[in-house]
Amino acid sequence: MTIRDRIAEKLTAALAPEALEVIDESDRHHGHAGWREGGETHFRVRIVSRAFAGKTRVERHRMVNAALAEELAGGVHALAISAEAPPIP
Repeated sequence: MTIRDRIAEKLTAALAPEALEVIDESDRHHGHAGWREGGETHFRVRIVSRAFAGKTRVERHRMVNAALAEELAGGVHALAISAEAPPIP
């Protein structure tokens, strides 16, 4: 399983998102700090989850970081996060 797939799996299990996009941006960082051959070092996550309702941006980011603690401690060098609650009907 790729790191991208693990990120998607863990966020789905932890936050039950209504929408989730995990983008590997490693190719944009070739030659930069943290980059390594084979990629899977730099990611962008866009997630919409009811779990974020009433949370500040910092709290939402902490929730994502907590769900991905193992990946962040391992091979993931950078993670850009867009985390939102769905609109209230």
